[in-house]
Amino acid sequence: MNGITTMLGVSATVTTITAIICAIVGAGLCFLIQHVVLKNKLSSSKKTAAKMLEEALNEAKIAKKEAALEIKEETHRLRSECDAELKERRAEIQRTENRIAQREDFINKKEEILEKKIENLETQREAIKQKEADIEKAIEEQNQIKDQMVEKLEKLSGLSKDEAKQQLIHFYEDEAKKDAAILVRNIEQEAKEEAEKKARNIVTLAIQKIATDQASEVTVSSLTLPSDEMKGRIIGREGRNIKALEQATGVDLIIDDTPEAVVLSCFDPVRREIARISLEKLILDGRIHPARIEEMVEKVTKDVEQTMKEAGESAVFEAGIHGMHPELVKILGRLKYRTSYGQNVLKHSLEVAYLAGLMASELGANVNVAKRGGLLHDIGKALDHEVEGTHVTIGVELATKYKESPEVIHCIEAHHGGVEYHSVEAILVQAADAISSSRPGARRESLETYIKRLQKLEEIANDFKGVEKSFAMQAGREIRIIVKPEQISDEQAVFLAKDIAQKIEKEMEYPGQIKVNVIRETRSVDYAK
Repeated sequence: MNGITTMLGVSATVTTITAIICAIVGAGLCFLIQHVVLKNKLSSSKKTAAKMLEEALNEAKIAKKEAALEIKEETHRLRSECDAELKERRAEIQRTENRIAQREDFINKKEEILEKKIENLETQREAIKQKEADIEKAIEEQNQIKDQMVEKLEKLSGLSKDEAKQQLIHFYEDEAKKDAAILVRNIEQEAKEEAEKKARNIVTLAIQKIATDQASEVTVSSLTLPSDEMKGRIIGREGRNIKALEQATGVDLIIDDTPEAVVLSCFDPVRREIARISLEKLILDGRIHPARIEEMVEKVTKDVEQTMKEAGESAVFEAGIHGMHPELVKILGRLKYRTSYGQNVLKHSLEVAYLAGLMASELGANVNVAKRGGLLHDIGKALDHEVEGTHVTIGVELATKYKESPEVIHCIEAHHGGVEYHSVEAILVQAADAISSSRPGARRESLETYIKRLQKLEEIANDFKGVEKSFAMQAGREIRIIVKPEQISDEQAVFLAKDIAQKIEKEMEYPGQIKVNVIRETRSVDYAK
């Protein structure tokens, strides 16, 4: 048993030693193989490196040759360019030198010409001096001859030098006046033609856009009744109904023999309108007694006030005006029931606003101020039955109260020429007012006023010296004046027409314009026997 164990131990030891030897031999073989492989690789790498080095050297030589060629080519190109530029510079310098040489030749020629001119001027100066001396001598001789002639003329005419001078002055003064009159007449004619042409264009443009119906001025309104029996109901028992109506409205009711009609009389057009509408509604309602009358008048008063407010707002809107005080708009609406010489004042105010605005736009003035001033120029007429003062004064106070601009207030204040004009817009409002009020059919004036105006025109014309007869024509828009030809010359007739026109402007008030036509004629009469 022990022997077996010993043998097993020896066998294991041998195996271990064998394994170790095999491992050592294997390691040696691996090292030997790696050494051989590495040696081969090293040899191959050396060959490759040598080959690459040889190729690099060859490429470097080629690149060096190419670089040398490029440098030579670039050097040749630069040298060619430098030569060409140098050649061009030399040519430019040569051209410049040629131009300088030509300029010098030109300057030298100019100097020669100037020297010759200076010599000629000196010669001319000497000649002028000689001529001046000759002229002075001739003037002295002429003065001597003149003095001698003046002495002879004084002896022959029996007049002194000063007296003859005065006569000549008077003669030439008369001639100058005649020439001046002719010139003034020609200038005035040209100016009138040009001004009339321009004014006609502006006014025609304005008027052609306005067409209003003719109104008639009234201080009474008539109301048609369904029957004559209604008159008794309107009067009432012991006249209590008519008294109640007159007291509530402030209007006089005239019930006369006119069949089926009653007349309302009052200077205040608003009150008259309230009374007319109230009476119409009472007739339709059928209940006519004092309590019902008061109730109806109060209701109609509110309706009319609303109507006036709407009329004012409509007028402001149509005129294209903004920012007006509501109370001023309401007062403006009262003009719906106000007439002046038969012309509705609200329609007239709108016309003036349109005309003034159109003329302002044509002339480059402030259109807004012209329109506003035109619409408000007669605002005072809405209250002139209730407030003391002229409609101009009342209008200025209203415009000031409701914060209108100073320019608009001036248009209201100056539209009748009461103050001096300070703006173009004020003049345009005045002109538009005259155009609207003087157009055919716009207004109606009394026969008495018309006759007085015609008589005044003829009186003014007859006051001038040399006037033989005068005739007012064309409804007072023209006056024809026949002068005595032996007292008034053609030239003096021009100044006479101007003087008469100025006197008419100062002493009369009239719508539109008046043509002054001076007629001078000479008649020679003989008879064959």
